[in-house]
Amino acid sequence: MAYDEGLAHRVREQFTDQPNVVEKKMFGGLAFMVQGNMSVGILGDMLMVRVGPDAYEAALAEPYAAAEAGNMRPMKGFVYVAAAGIEEDKALAAWVERGVTYALSLPAK
Repeated sequence: MAYDEGLAHRVREQFTDQPNVVEKKMFGGLAFMVQGNMSVGILGDMLMVRVGPDAYEAALAEPYAAAEAGNMRPMKGFVYVAAAGIEEDKALAAWVERGVTYALSLPAK
């Protein structure tokens, strides 16, 4: 599955002040690793956000968030946000922040 280059550019802009970010091709898309831990990824035009097990149910209750996307099986602690849910930069920033916050709560790899 290819990923949306325009969305990738928008996500990169969210990481300008975040040190230790590495882009890595994963799951047929693009993942953004913070201190070695996945924070967010892009699959097609969707944003995959690692929110962790404690915030999982609350994140799923948000508009445009889902437990699975296409042929990707659900993964506990990860939600998929449809393109409509990240059209606005403010919404994208909020989802990326969720992923970064969780990634920073884990030990660095």
